[in-house]
Amino acid sequence: MVPEVDGLSSLSNPLATVEQLSNSSSSLDGVSPALESSVRYAGLQITQAAGILLRLPQEIVVQAMVIFTRFYIGSEGGSFRVNGAKDVSAASVYIAAKLSADPRTTRSICNVYTYLTSGPTRQAFPDPPAHDPESYLLSEGGYHSARALLLQTETIILRTLSFDTKVVIPHHLALTYLQTLGVLPSVPSSTSRALASRTLGHLNLALFSPQLLYVTHQPVTLAVAAIYLAAREVGVKLPSGEWWEVFDVDREDLGFLVVALKSCEGWITAESEKWHDRSCPLTVDEINLEIKGMS
Repeated sequence: MVPEVDGLSSLSNPLATVEQLSNSSSSLDGVSPALESSVRYAGLQITQAAGILLRLPQEIVVQAMVIFTRFYIGSEGGSFRVNGAKDVSAASVYIAAKLSADPRTTRSICNVYTYLTSGPTRQAFPDPPAHDPESYLLSEGGYHSARALLLQTETIILRTLSFDTKVVIPHHLALTYLQTLGVLPSVPSSTSRALASRTLGHLNLALFSPQLLYVTHQPVTLAVAAIYLAAREVGVKLPSGEWWEVFDVDREDLGFLVVALKSCEGWITAESEKWHDRSCPLTVDEINLEIKGMS
């Protein structure tokens, strides 16, 4: 990872290098780029769903999703054929919550992931239909096994990331910038509410981007791009001139991110259609079977 920007560590994250983006452990282990993107997306989905069921604040859920994404970056990162997406997702949520003022117990984490990966829920999270509770009952022996795996995976993630688990999210920055630009007054109108909602919506969708936007761009740049795109969609006029330069964002980065953000929704729709009749592999055994079936 590229180190944080000097003097701006409170507003910056470590970013992936070009080499790390070009070579992942999963690809070296024979996972195709398309399957790798699909499994990553499914892992991020279940991470988000677990955060909702655990009633975690949105900030912690976003941090967990970024930790999950970081772990699989580069040839020295994790591989989906060695470290299953479900296990890494659970450990990422555990780590993010553990470092916050709102931690969750290992039992809560294990119960939620057993529920999310049981039968029909695989096709319907984050709001799965009601079904037989016995299908997701976690016995005492099963809990101790799941807890041991959770703690083991936590250790693997921390070592892989060199214990650098700090994640600065762009959501608060975006709201502050909207106020700075004078388009989010203290008494918001319906238009300013729509602008803020659309901005945050783009930042949430960007978490699932196949271009890994949260590990390739700093939070400031993500916030500015989301504001720019949301303002155009809602029809809000922003200050004239190259206002984004005030936030130290250049036109090239802004243009790339706007295009990337616009494409997120279409890509997510395509992924949902691709796996609509079956579950995307979330464990090592499942992905090995998927690869075997593709060969």
